[in-house]
Amino acid sequence: MSAMYPLCKRVFDFALSLALLLLLSAPLLALALVIKLDSPGPVLFRQRRIGKGKREFLILKFRTMRTDAPKETPTHLLADPSAYITPLGAFLRRTSLDELPQLFNILKGEMSFVGPRPALWNQDDLIAERDRRGANDVLPGLTGLAQISGRDELPVERKAELDGEYVQKASMVFDLRILFRTFRTVVRKEGFKEGGGTR
Repeated sequence: MSAMYPLCKRVFDFALSLALLLLLSAPLLALALVIKLDSPGPVLFRQRRIGKGKREFLILKFRTMRTDAPKETPTHLLADPSAYITPLGAFLRRTSLDELPQLFNILKGEMSFVGPRPALWNQDDLIAERDRRGANDVLPGLTGLAQISGRDELPVERKAELDGEYVQKASMVFDLRILFRTFRTVVRKEGFKEGGGTR
């Protein structure tokens, strides 16, 4: 990893997240209004995630579930997540538009555009596997190598392997390749499975 990489990555993250928030301000406000009209409850959903150095932070998403959904149970642990997901929420999740508020997490320096997806606070198995591979020592990402290699369909061990591989290969060129492949993955809805782990 280049000595300049962390600085270049942070400058890139800050500049791009700020530019996108300004550029997408009108669509973001429109989505917020539609979510508010679609079902009772707040526009944003906050969830405890594990960040760099295993420090907890609150990830931001557009709310996609009803307010009576279990608040301390991550989606992947629910017996039937679709029973709580709103019709609009299902669309937001399929298209990954629910992830857009994470631009604020990136702007604040809690996340990066590219890195291991932040583990849920109670995903002890994934956190432990990432410890073995140094993947808890970098900023979590909006997307990552695991997301373009299978997304929700991958088992925990394989996700951790890919996260460790990312740490070993991390560079600005590699990050840009992952970003471009992410766009293709999202458009094609590859590897999406409702309730699948660390989305």
